[in-house]
Amino acid sequence: MYTSPHSRAASAYKRVNVETSFNPDDKHHVVSLLLDGVVQSLTEARGAMQRGDVVARVKAIGKAVRIIEEGLKPGLDKQDGGDLAQNLEGLYGYCTMRLALANARNDESIVEEVGRLMADIASAWKEIKNEASGA
Repeated sequence: MYTSPHSRAASAYKRVNVETSFNPDDKHHVVSLLLDGVVQSLTEARGAMQRGDVVARVKAIGKAVRIIEEGLKPGLDKQDGGDLAQNLEGLYGYCTMRLALANARNDESIVEEVGRLMADIASAWKEIKNEASGA
């Protein structure tokens, strides 16, 4: 199948942009991306709820839960993280429990609640990076 040089260049640019924005050695950046992913998924879930799109709602909430359970929780340093890691683990557990309830009840207010919590964590996480870099 023929693709134009412009299309191939655009595709190559997208691949480079994605590859350079993700550096697995920069753990702070990885957590930041995960937090942003949760917030974005919850925004999508709210939109799906407002449209009455059950399939999109379930998919978006499921994605947010997977990011929390498979990305954020396992990344906690429970040995050196002290109380902060313990508190975040509890908060992540609370968020996944609330999201399951939101999905079962189609309750947008619960999704909003979890979205605010995750946005606050994401904001604080970015602030840590800014303070560390002297910005």
